[in-house]
Amino acid sequence: MPVEVVIEDDRWQAAGLEALAGRAAAATLSHLGLDPGVWDISVLGCDDARIAVLNGEFRAKPAPTNVLSWPSEERGAAVAGAAPALPLPGPDPELGDIAIAYDTCAREAAGAGRPLADHVSHLVVHAVLHLLGYDHIRDPDATLMEAIEVAILGKLGVADPY
Repeated sequence: MPVEVVIEDDRWQAAGLEALAGRAAAATLSHLGLDPGVWDISVLGCDDARIAVLNGEFRAKPAPTNVLSWPSEERGAAVAGAAPALPLPGPDPELGDIAIAYDTCAREAAGAGRPLADHVSHLVVHAVLHLLGYDHIRDPDATLMEAIEVAILGKLGVADPY
């Protein structure tokens, strides 16, 4: 699966973001029955300053956050708690873009007593699910999304983050 990783913050290089993102994205797509080799995802490894700008620009929340995602198209389910329709292979394999902030991720992982790699894997799984139309605004959608995250993370050897 082509996961293009752009590193703006060198700490992501040491953390192994490219391998973590590729593994988590492939596990997410495979879990949902999608061929990871068909789809493209871009991941930006940045710092809190950069993600705060992106968060302000795209969500009107000019503050750092752990991860942001931009799906290439709207795929959300109309019915609360229902799974979104999966994309079909076609001429445009782009699922979307993800940005992940080192400072916030490292702080959250340390605060939760979890390895950074596990937290990053969780956030990439979470973001890829957003690219595929999953969300957590409505309670039934959150229940579905979290259950899928836990199942995928279990396959990756990552403990339930919830």
